Amino acid sequence: MVVDMGQGERQDTVELVYRPTRADLLAGIRLRERRRHLHLVRWGLTGLFLAGAVLVATAPKSSAFSLVTAVFCAAVTWSVPHFQAHHALRTVSWQGEYRTSVSTTGIEAETAHATLLQRWSVFRGYRETRDHVVLLSRDPNILLVEVLPKRGLRSAQDAERLRALMSRHLPRV
Repeated sequence: MVVDMGQGERQDTVELVYRPTRADLLAGIRLRERRRHLHLVRWGLTGLFLAGAVLVATAPKSSAFSLVTAVFCAAVTWSVPHFQAHHALRTVSWQGEYRTSVSTTGIEAETAHATLLQRWSVFRGYRETRDHVVLLSRDPNILLVEVLPKRGLRSAQDAERLRALMSRHLPRV
């Protein structure tokens, strides 16, 4: 869509309409985790707990409680991104359908209850996956992750325009 801004200025805008899903949020969380190398910590702790479970299982005088506890801790550690996605979905799903516009100004998300405009300066860069475009915030801990699901686009041409618009304003990370 091309919007005429008055004063002879034209602004290229790409619109997405979608309802957030757990898969959308999980994609953003996993990308943030990889960018901060937290997946190594998570897998290291999971491996440590599983190694403890093996040691407890092979020890001659071990308790079943210790074995169950070690396996439970490994499972919980591995599941942290899924818990985060579930919690985030509960936080945003009540707002219903999102109408997001990506323009030269930034990214504007609108629901029935709120409107949020994030300028390009908020983000350090973006990464494109098969099903999503994920934007990462500029702060050191990447506290903000914006996930734009490609299923919200109207056409393949919109995907190309979105990619071009992102590349114009943000580096690929």
